[in-house]
Amino acid sequence: MNLKFLETFIWVAKLRSFSLAAEKLHSTQAAISSRISVLEQELGARLFKREPKGVTLTREGERVLRHAEQVSRSMTQLYESLQGETFAYGTIRIGAMDSAIHSWFVDFVTDVMEHYPNLDIEVTSDTALNLNEQLRRGMLDMVIQTDMLRDESIRSIGVLELAVVWIAAAGSPVSGRLPEDTATAALRRLGSERLITYSRHSRPHQDVLRLMQSYGINEARVSCVNSLAAMIRLTQAGFGVAALPPALVQDLLERGTLRRLEGLEVPPPLPFTIAWRTGSEWTERLVEIAVETVRGYAARLGEGAARVIV
Repeated sequence: MNLKFLETFIWVAKLRSFSLAAEKLHSTQAAISSRISVLEQELGARLFKREPKGVTLTREGERVLRHAEQVSRSMTQLYESLQGETFAYGTIRIGAMDSAIHSWFVDFVTDVMEHYPNLDIEVTSDTALNLNEQLRRGMLDMVIQTDMLRDESIRSIGVLELAVVWIAAAGSPVSGRLPEDTATAALRRLGSERLITYSRHSRPHQDVLRLMQSYGINEARVSCVNSLAAMIRLTQAGFGVAALPPALVQDLLERGTLRRLEGLEVPPPLPFTIAWRTGSEWTERLVEIAVETVRGYAARLGEGAARVIV
């Protein structure tokens, strides 16, 4: 039996689509259909039911899937056990949110290359919501974002939190908490300004809204931006006040281009979570490397700016 045909069957079953499986395997839909047809003939069973919204497994297909996944895992483990780290090769597809790219991700890639110099890394930068969807669909092997995921074929682990503060342009008239202010009064004054945060429905966006609502501020002027670089540029230009980890703009704070607003209530820390597809020893090893990278990064930032949570 052709192992490539088994792999094709597994991906069609996971993605519930011949076209998505073709995209995933860098093949054509006709080739995917042909492989499944040959596999069905070899097994003497119909594996899929064609439906308007895709394909679903037949009862026989469900049985075959369980065994096919076992075979696939065994072959992967066999292959990986024969490869030393130095000689390991292949492609790992990693997705990372902007805040990871601008903080410890480059250190992580450098550390991976030291262990796996022949490994190719494909990087996708996107919002946490989109990254998680791509991971579930099998388009990525590992993602770095804000949320813990719950899925049979996915594991996730929280690794780091970065403290978040309010940051404004150096020349902005916006102030932090004044001596005569109550916490509520100070935050209400801030709430009258334009607040810059991450993409809509993201965890940081929701954290800002919850903070404001907890102080009775239900109509804060919140501008959602899905690019960290754009958030920083807009803040520098005086467009608004950003809720950001100072670790991400440390050089601008030191140069005096940006400044922290002191004494204000702040949103919760920005979490970093690693989620990955199970079944690959290489991916598990990359997660271990990422944890070590995070520990080194947090140590350099110092207590109060970062907290390792793994």
